[in-house]
Amino acid sequence: MQFYIIRRVLLIIPTLLLITVIVFLTVRFIPSDVIDMMINEMFTQFATGEELTREYLQQALGLDKPIHVQYGEWLSNVVRGDLGKSLWTQRGISEEMLSKLPVSLELGIIAIVAGLLISIPIGIFSAIRQDTLGDYAGRTVAILGISVPNFWVATMVFVFPSIWWNWIPEIKYIPFTQDPAGNLLQFIIPGLIMAMAFSGGIMRLMRTMMLEVLRQDYVRTAWSKGLRERVIIFKHAMKNALIPVVTVVGMQLPVLIGGVVIIEQIFSLPGIGRYLFEAVNRRDYPIISGINLVIASVVLVVNLLVDLTYAYLDPRIRYG
Repeated sequence: MQFYIIRRVLLIIPTLLLITVIVFLTVRFIPSDVIDMMINEMFTQFATGEELTREYLQQALGLDKPIHVQYGEWLSNVVRGDLGKSLWTQRGISEEMLSKLPVSLELGIIAIVAGLLISIPIGIFSAIRQDTLGDYAGRTVAILGISVPNFWVATMVFVFPSIWWNWIPEIKYIPFTQDPAGNLLQFIIPGLIMAMAFSGGIMRLMRTMMLEVLRQDYVRTAWSKGLRERVIIFKHAMKNALIPVVTVVGMQLPVLIGGVVIIEQIFSLPGIGRYLFEAVNRRDYPIISGINLVIASVVLVVNLLVDLTYAYLDPRIRYG
């Protein structure tokens, strides 16, 4: 197991390098670079008060160097733990991300926990009550969760309540340290909206796997011994049914991150997703590269943890 973990950790390094190269190059192919945007926004002075020109801005921001030199300098700073500075504000990206990370983490945790609390029980219930009214209701909920885009639901949350009841969700961020109850209430609606899309696929998969496991011989033996339904479901069947579910949960993480970008923008939450959205709009290359590096690292680590979870759920799985 230790050698397997070491190998996987070592494989993360070249994967991250490849991802950083792709992102570093791709963002520079977006039409209208950061220099054009700065000039178009009618900046008249920069740093020393000299008149703005494209050549001056490129030199001041370090964008006049060859692309491979820029990447090498950025990567050397990353190795030292420095993600660089924003091209627009000259603020440290690491410090900015640390201040915004708790917002995205809180939103993501609420979405994952709510999604699992919704999907797993309904999936199990639909399986053990197959082809009943409850099963059809659960499958309908799952299909709706998969089909309805979360950005549309978030938009409707603002539109219809404002028309019907003159109420809209809180769009001014409330820090947890200032008002814990208000902070949690602010995150419930966007968290549940993200959980809808997350839980739909998990719900259907959980139902399918439970149906398959319940037809296994060892489960039939447990029924024949007269064990209670609760014991059979939660002690014998659910653990094996969760193995593919754990895989899908790990694969859903990038989807959740994409949802965070949209939901944070709609609900004006100052998290990493909104920070990335604004950086893309302003072509702030160091921020885009830094955030993608962090996100890719999180996804790779989560995938490793998912693989290790298999060994716990199924003792037959051994990593050498």
